[in-house]
Order: sequence, then structure tokens, then C-alpha cells
Amino acid sequence: MLRTKLIATLVTGLFVSGSAFAGAIVSGFHSNTLPKNDDGSTGLVDIGFTINFFGADYSHLYVNNNGNVTFNQPLSTYTPYGLSGTTTPIIAPFFADVDTTRGGIVTYGTSAYDGHSAFGVNWIGVGRYGGGSQPNSFQLILVDRSDIGAGEFDIIFNYDNIQWDTGSASHGVSAYAGWSNGNDTFYELDGSGINGAFLNGGANALVAGSLNTNRTGSYTFLTRGGALTHALPATPKTHVPAGKHRPD
Repeated sequence: MLRTKLIATLVTGLFVSGSAFAGAIVSGFHSNTLPKNDDGSTGLVDIGFTINFFGADYSHLYVNNNGNVTFNQPLSTYTPYGLSGTTTPIIAPFFADVDTTRGGIVTYGTSAYDGHSAFGVNWIGVGRYGGGSQPNSFQLILVDRSDIGAGEFDIIFNYDNIQWDTGSASHGVSAYAGWSNGNDTFYELDGSGINGAFLNGGANALVAGSLNTNRTGSYTFLTRGGALTHALPATPKTHVPAGKHRPD
């Protein structure tokens, strides 16, 4: 459910569509566009292959403006929340209050990645609700690995530039990054929900880290047989502020 936002103050400034770090984000995945919006989503989108997302098979998803994709329903929630308790299956490279009414827009589509079919979403040069910050650039890629087995796939988060982590209507709650199957399996990148942690130069700067790859700013999760094939750093316990909205 959408809550009423305060009318944003018009901010005059240049939102560049390029990235300051230009290393992790790969080209492609731009055959479709989510028109400029605040808190919007696509209709149901065909991934192009079937994935086994920790016990559930999906071949379609919703691309949500606010830095995530979901499977059972679109998600308009703009104040991010911890992924440990949600019943919404979600993959979120940067769950925060993205506003594309100014600056970059969200693109998505199918392409090839490392010789495999893939579906990707680009949030390139996107601003935050309320403006007043330089833009972020990040990307989600789902890679078909049915060459190994039915439903096998990889999740990839790529980051080139992260200069804001909360919108002006989010009460200071910062971005979360990770995924949840909406039941008993979830993961949050260290720094989720911590003010300033994900920003360039922050304690857990997304552009400076990596996971299961030697490419800085890139985080890969290998899913096989509905489970991960590799160990993850421990997910920090998440404090959920009283009254935080969940769409469950």
C-alpha cells in the first residue's frame, strides 16, 4: 500500500547517466524501459528461462522502481525493510526510494552473459525521492545455468556508483541489499540498513567490495538445486524499527 508522500521540493541539478567507477556494470539489458515514475513497477515480465529460487520455480517477475524485483506481486514500498522476516520473494540489489521522475530511468531485458542466457535490470544514474543527491548506478543480472541442471541460475549484483542510501520520505532508513525466498532463506549484504555504510567510501562501500568474483563492485550468488553452492558471510541481525511498513 502506498503511503502519501510529501510533495518533493524541485531540485535543479544535473543527473548524469554514466558512472563514476565504470567497472562492475556490464552493457545490455536495455530493450525495455520502465517509464519515469516514483514507486512504480512493471507488469509481469518473462525472464526467458525458469529459475529454482530456493525451492520455488519462477519464469516471470516484476521489476520494481525501488531497486528490486519480486515474484508474486509488484512492490511499491519505498521505505526499505529487513529481508529476514518478509513473506515476499524478493531479489534486491539496492532496496531504497528510487525516483526516476528526474535523471536516469530503469531498463531491463534479456541478453547474454558469459555465454549464457540472462535477464538483467539496470538502475543507471537514478536519483532518490526528494532529490538533492548525486545519482546511483547499479544492476541486477540473473544468469541461466540450465546447462548444469533445470532451474540452476546465478544472481549477480553490480555497482558502479552509490552516492545516496535513503529517500527524504523514508525517515532515515537506509538501503538494504540481498534476497529472500519469502519463507526460510534470506541474505542481506553487510551494511544493510546502516546509514552511510553502502556509500562510496563507506564502511561497507558496495563499489569497493566483491563476493565470489575478482571484479570489484560485483557480488555473485551461485544457486544450484535450490541452494547456494558456497558459504556466505554471516548475515547481521536486523533491527526492524517499530511501525516500519511491510507489504506482507
